[in-house]
Amino acid sequence: MLKEKKIVVGITGGIAAYKAAELVRQLCKHGAEVDVVMTSNAQQFVTPLTFQTISTHPVHTDLFGSYQPEIAHIALADKADLLIIAPATANIIAKCAAGIADDLLSSVVLSTAAPVLIAPAMNTKMWENPVTQQNVSKLKERGFILSGPATGELACGYEGQGRLAELDDILEETIALVTEKDLQGEHILITAGPTQEQVDPIRFLTNRSSGKMGYALAQASQKRGAEVLLVTGPTTITPPPHIRTIPVTSALDMDKAVSRHYKSCTIVIKTAAVADYRPKKFSREKMKKTQKSLTLELERNPDILYKLGKNKGKRFLVGFAAETKNLISQAKGKLDRKNLDLIVVNHALQKEGGFGSDNNEVTLIDYEGRVETLPRMEKTGLADTILDRIKELKAERKAAPVPKKTADKPTRGKRK
Repeated sequence: MLKEKKIVVGITGGIAAYKAAELVRQLCKHGAEVDVVMTSNAQQFVTPLTFQTISTHPVHTDLFGSYQPEIAHIALADKADLLIIAPATANIIAKCAAGIADDLLSSVVLSTAAPVLIAPAMNTKMWENPVTQQNVSKLKERGFILSGPATGELACGYEGQGRLAELDDILEETIALVTEKDLQGEHILITAGPTQEQVDPIRFLTNRSSGKMGYALAQASQKRGAEVLLVTGPTTITPPPHIRTIPVTSALDMDKAVSRHYKSCTIVIKTAAVADYRPKKFSREKMKKTQKSLTLELERNPDILYKLGKNKGKRFLVGFAAETKNLISQAKGKLDRKNLDLIVVNHALQKEGGFGSDNNEVTLIDYEGRVETLPRMEKTGLADTILDRIKELKAERKAAPVPKKTADKPTRGKRK
């Protein structure tokens, strides 16, 4: 996700400086090339050697250090795709707001044209001080992006706002900021998770879908500039921030939500594992085990994807299938029956992927019948791969010559 992205991480003198080591590790793990700039106060908490080891690059600490053919702060400012300051103390926030450049990090800030992401970390009273809040407002007006601070227990013993934002949140912000917005203008409707079909007030019919694939696609689409609507069945996943989410329970609920918003979409990605059947009758009281056996009568749920395919228009429609045998033939049949542009199929019984897992191994089949089997990968990476394929197929279809309409030749003889 961050492959070949050049990120400069500035570390200032707060106790949260130790957390920056894990942030740098995560950035490198995701493929970024990371340069670390440390203030003199930051070095009181963590040594430069720590960050040099993790980033595999020399750590920059001095505006007037050893001789280099390039001017250090200009070289760092020019190469950065993104500048992150984590932790950002009240002092560095004040310097940035005032345009002070009296050390290497503040000079890089003043010199760069890259986006600047600041993750404040300080005592609650320092954060709430009107001067700090004025400085933060100035930075926001100038386009700086803030992550946090979070609320909780602080190292000084206080309880309140001032904790460094969770590293996962900083990482998510980072990925969003450096990701190309190649899906801008697209309106993508994504369904995710299972549905639940109530038997009685306590029991319901459902399946093993976790919703992870759908949520990964929603987040990846949003990072790439699309306007996203996520219609989700019951899951344990926290709804993604900044994405409009509609929670539903049953197949009928999902059908209504999707039908209501279908007209405004340009792309529909239906990852949800919707129940094919529901109990014909709902018992308002808990069903007691008074008999040795129980027969539960079921009736068909609407086939949401089939309905969408019948009214597809110019939309790009993607379906998912989990099969236990004859994967390709089953998926091709579904692709044709439901008028899909792309179908993503996986083996429902794979041991190291699929339902509930963070990984999946899938095969893509497009409207031309072309088959592409992908290696097992994390669902977050798979989401981008699927979006890349959608983008390519849409461009291919747009570039295809439109067949000319030929006028019907008049028929001779008797009228039909």
